Amino acid sequence: MKLPDVETSAGTRRLLETLGSKQGQTRYVGGWVRDTLLGLPVSDMDLATRHRPEDVIALLRKAGIKAVPTGLAHGTITAVVESRPIEVTTLRRDVATDGRRATIAYTDDWVEDAARRDFTINALSADPETGEVHDYFGGEADLEGGLVRFIGDPLIRIAEDHLRILRFFRFHARFGRGAPDEAALDACTTRANDLMALSRERIADEVTKLLSLVAPAGAIRLMIERGILKPVLPEIVDWAPLERLIAREAQAGLAGDPIRRFAALLPADPDVAGAVGARLRLSNKAVKRLVSAASRQIEASPEILAYRIGREEAVDRLLLGDGDPAAATGLLGWERPQLRVSGGTLIRMGLAPGPIVAATMEDMKRLWAEAGFPGDADAQARLAEQAVAQALRASQ
Repeated sequence: MKLPDVETSAGTRRLLETLGSKQGQTRYVGGWVRDTLLGLPVSDMDLATRHRPEDVIALLRKAGIKAVPTGLAHGTITAVVESRPIEVTTLRRDVATDGRRATIAYTDDWVEDAARRDFTINALSADPETGEVHDYFGGEADLEGGLVRFIGDPLIRIAEDHLRILRFFRFHARFGRGAPDEAALDACTTRANDLMALSRERIADEVTKLLSLVAPAGAIRLMIERGILKPVLPEIVDWAPLERLIAREAQAGLAGDPIRRFAALLPADPDVAGAVGARLRLSNKAVKRLVSAASRQIEASPEILAYRIGREEAVDRLLLGDGDPAAATGLLGWERPQLRVSGGTLIRMGLAPGPIVAATMEDMKRLWAEAGFPGDADAQARLAEQAVAQALRASQ
């Protein structure tokens, strides 16, 4: 098999020649080869080379190509070509692994390097000069058949890197067609408790990547049925809310959002959502969205809801709740309206400084929202006068 015709920029061609592609020293590898064969859009180009990292740096600098030692301990140098980063990694073999990281040694054997990768479809490499694809483990057939399969014994591969459990389900959701590989599925089930040894950040990153895919529900269902998530995310017990949300996102014409989808998998309990978000060390913004979405409350019009809690959080609640998905669509171009009235304005209208000003300001905002957020200064002033009058009457 050969790669389809690949348009290579002058800068990339210069990089390849600098690294000896014409002499068989450097190849395209990994996901770039896989996605190119599938006709999918490709962005990040990865290269593997027989050159040692220090030699890669020397060759690039001699050619006037910027070299950044981004992963020197693992043999990776980033070449910056036409403002685009391209990772160049020396061929490696694993010397020792502990489920989280590997001790590596360099090699000049393409088969050894391919053998340390996780799945057959990720172990493909290609000659930049001829386009010939090198396949040592049946990855081309698996790619054609939509099968995600570990290289070698799945139990051993998972013991080497526990994150491969979650990667299996993510890659099955993206590339799999039909039933998953039974040996891989059984191995993931057997070693599910290994996930407890991983950092919560790595778990969150993989789950987020999975939920970002077009159709992740089937993989999540498998994970729940097989007890994969139970050791690290026991709160996730039902995939049906995710399936429902994905359908509503499609109805609304909105792209799938991983945080919103994660919220669909969690119980509708703000305390639980906040605890899970903190446990996974998600960003403050993501945790805030999870907590807000867990309430599922839609107590006002979409615009008023967006004004109160923010557009993104309003869209979350509208899609996770029982309303019309079109209401979420209507917020796509919504911008937060500007209120020109301030506390000082209310004081000039007759209120005494103190707590009454803050309370009246809230009443003013409610009246303004109910009136449709008029932007005209005179209209806002009339609403402010109304709120002040009500406050003065109430204080008498």
